[in-house]
Amino acid sequence: MPMPVREDTHLITLTVDDRDMGTWDTWSGGEGDSEEAKYAPGGMQPEISLGGRQTLGNITLGRYLDRERDWPQIKWLYGRRGRGRVVIGLTPLDFNGARGGEPMVFTGTLKAINMPDLDSTGGDAAVYEVECTVDGTVA
Repeated sequence: MPMPVREDTHLITLTVDDRDMGTWDTWSGGEGDSEEAKYAPGGMQPEISLGGRQTLGNITLGRYLDRERDWPQIKWLYGRRGRGRVVIGLTPLDFNGARGGEPMVFTGTLKAINMPDLDSTGGDAAVYEVECTVDGTVA
């Protein structure tokens, strides 16, 4: 029986230097890719694919800015750029919000903090993001 997945049926968590940063709302990136190497043999023979090193793309997480939850931590996060060790968890949920499988866990380094766009005439939620470089994944 098929088990469809919606964008909202995931639990996204972040830890930076063993500090629990809670649940996040959006995820982008984390693509599993690889470098490619090809070789062209002599005599106009077809190229040979040699494969390549596996890579993981950066992961960007976002959530609405909560003054009590996030504001005290943002200055600390700015100081952790380029060296803070991150653990990002991605857990599938079923349509009732129960865990629907084992989490994928990614490790890496905090790369950037992106503050929300601000506008005195706007009314949208202020969303901030953290970008993390990924150096490993635990299945």
